[in-house]
Amino acid sequence: MDQIRYNASFWESLESLLRSGEVVIDRPKGSRHPRYTDAVYPLDYGYVKGTLSLDNSGIDVWRGSGGTDRVTGALCTVDLDKRDSEVKILFDCTDEEKRTVLDFQNHQQMHAILIDRM
Repeated sequence: MDQIRYNASFWESLESLLRSGEVVIDRPKGSRHPRYTDAVYPLDYGYVKGTLSLDNSGIDVWRGSGGTDRVTGALCTVDLDKRDSEVKILFDCTDEEKRTVLDFQNHQQMHAILIDRM
């Protein structure tokens, strides 16, 4: 089935982006969001250096503690305040960490869905 082939290519492409660039964690677990100070990052959050996302900065990455050393999912987000959408890579996240990040991303004017890597 083509969908299975395309799914594999999607995850391989995300893996390639991560492996070919440096992941910069600029918001470590426990730090506060610069504009929304009541929001505390539940996991390490950063970006892949040398990549470009729709907001003209690097592709966002949530880094967990799963011990898999691989892409474990992605989030598609819509931010009504910024009027944009993005894809955020979930790297090495456990199922619990995926739920935690999904909850964190769904607040106020931001909404997200999880694409779970099976």
